[in-house]
Amino acid sequence: MHWGTHVVKKGETLYRIAWRYGRDYRELGRANGLSPPWTIKPGQVIRLDRRGSVPTQTRTASRSQSSDSVSRSRSTQPSRARSSSRSSQGSQTVANVNWHWPHGGTVIAGYSTSGKVNKGIDIAGSPGDAVKAAADGSVVYAGNGLLGYGNLIIVNHNEHYLSAYAHNRKILVQEGEDVKAGQVIAELGSTGTDRPVLHFEIRKNGNPVDPSRYLPGR
Repeated sequence: MHWGTHVVKKGETLYRIAWRYGRDYRELGRANGLSPPWTIKPGQVIRLDRRGSVPTQTRTASRSQSSDSVSRSRSTQPSRARSSSRSSQGSQTVANVNWHWPHGGTVIAGYSTSGKVNKGIDIAGSPGDAVKAAADGSVVYAGNGLLGYGNLIIVNHNEHYLSAYAHNRKILVQEGEDVKAGQVIAELGSTGTDRPVLHFEIRKNGNPVDPSRYLPGR
C-alpha cells in the first residue's frame, strides 16, 4: 500500500501512475472516481490510500485463469509438448495472449522477488538493435518519466496484461498507437542504465509476473 497522494503532472497518464505504484490502472482509477477512458489532468490529486473495485467479470476471469494455471501445473510435461510447435514458430499463447520474444539476445538477469529484486528480465544486445512488441496491443505510455527505466514503452494487451520495454535508445511509437506482435517499437539502448540492455516486464493486474512463464521456449 502506498499511502498519501500523487499530484498529476503534465503528460502523465493513469497507466504511468499505476505502473509506478504497482497498481492496476482500473482499480486505481475507480478508487478515485474515474471511468474509461481514464482521463486525468495536470494538478489533479490521485489518492493512493484508497482501494477501488474490480469488475465482476474480471474477478471471474481471474478465478478461471487461476484454475487453468493449476491444471497446467499438474500437466507440465504434456503442456510443454503441446506448446513446442508454437514455440518453434516463435510464439506461445498464454492467458489468451500470443507472446513473442521482444529481442533475441541472451537473458543476463532473470525475474526475482528476493535478493536483488528484478521485476522482469534483462536481455543483452547492441545499441540500435530492434526492440519488438511482445504481443498485439496498444501503446499506453512512451516516454522517460519513470525513474530507473530510461526511455520506456508500456503496451496494453487486454484488461489484465501490460508489457514494458525499458532503457531504449530511441522510441519509435507514440501513445495511443496500435501495435502488432513482432513490430519494431524501439531501438535498444542504455538510457537509465550502465550498459546496452532491454529490460522487459509483464504485469498482470498491475503486479509484475515472471516473463519466462509467458514467452516461448528457445
